[in-house]
Amino acid sequence: MKTCLVVDDSKVIRKVARHILETLDYRVSEAVDGSDALDQCMASPPDVVLLDWNMPVMSGMEFLKALRESNIPTRPKVVFCTTENGMAHIRAAIQAGADEYVMKPFDRDTLESKLHIVGA
Repeated sequence: MKTCLVVDDSKVIRKVARHILETLDYRVSEAVDGSDALDQCMASPPDVVLLDWNMPVMSGMEFLKALRESNIPTRPKVVFCTTENGMAHIRAAIQAGADEYVMKPFDRDTLESKLHIVGA
């Protein structure tokens, strides 16, 4: 079973994402910010990270940079999931190491297609 770490400071978004991912046969864990996510990735890397942009403590972009610079044995696929929809934001996310990008609010079909694209 594939694993997904949902990283978002919104409990509602984490709950919705968890429900969708579990219907897609993912084992889901959650993190409330980038720092929490980085700790979890270093302890046990998931197959994919569903990552929010704007969070306290460590933002999604800061998490991506830290993940890229880490010595993690297997880098998870990263799908940015955010309300930031400008082309500059999308380009910055991809350049920082995101594998895909999905807009909030998302639905099951959208999330499933993005996960399929990144091979997760």
